[in-house]
Amino acid sequence: MNDRRDRGFGLKPEPLIKDGRGRRFIISGPSGTGKTTLCSAVLNRFPEMLFSVSYTTRKPRNEEKSGVDYHFIKKRDFKDKIKDGKWAEWAEVHGNYYGTSAQLLDKGLDSGRDILLDIDVQGTIRLLERYPESVTIFLMPPSIEELKRRLKFRDTDSGEVIARRLENAKMEMAKKNLYLHVIINDQLPDAIGQLVAVIENYRSK
Repeated sequence: MNDRRDRGFGLKPEPLIKDGRGRRFIISGPSGTGKTTLCSAVLNRFPEMLFSVSYTTRKPRNEEKSGVDYHFIKKRDFKDKIKDGKWAEWAEVHGNYYGTSAQLLDKGLDSGRDILLDIDVQGTIRLLERYPESVTIFLMPPSIEELKRRLKFRDTDSGEVIARRLENAKMEMAKKNLYLHVIINDQLPDAIGQLVAVIENYRSK
């Protein structure tokens, strides 16, 4: 794990002072790095923490449920909310829109509860404009070859989509230094332990 808090990457060093509002823990990483599994482990460790369920215009995969995995909405409705300024952040990824509700996020933070967000790099950059004190954590695969193997094993995307995800992964990983912390998910138990330790460190202050 690399700690980037004091290396001058243009982010605030670290959110040491709580003002009564919750903290924001932003998790990013290429598709296939295990973000869903790692976020679930964090929420099991800290059950009082809220999870920000993103909105998306893509169709549900397999057993995904609206309101649990994502809020699935129509593209027209998503674009209307862009015009109305309803998103804390939003981005278009692989031809689909993803966004975080500003109202729901502010409501949770005002309650004093910490929030965990699974957001891509574009979304993180936009969220930091609104919440610059957020704790940002980037998840890395051990290699592009291993990431390709995981995406194929997942068996949810076509070869064309996998190729596009790999290209996107390379662009995302090139921006990892924008994050306060970087964790390589090689062995899952180790990655979970590192992620929990990072979050626990901030929550103990």
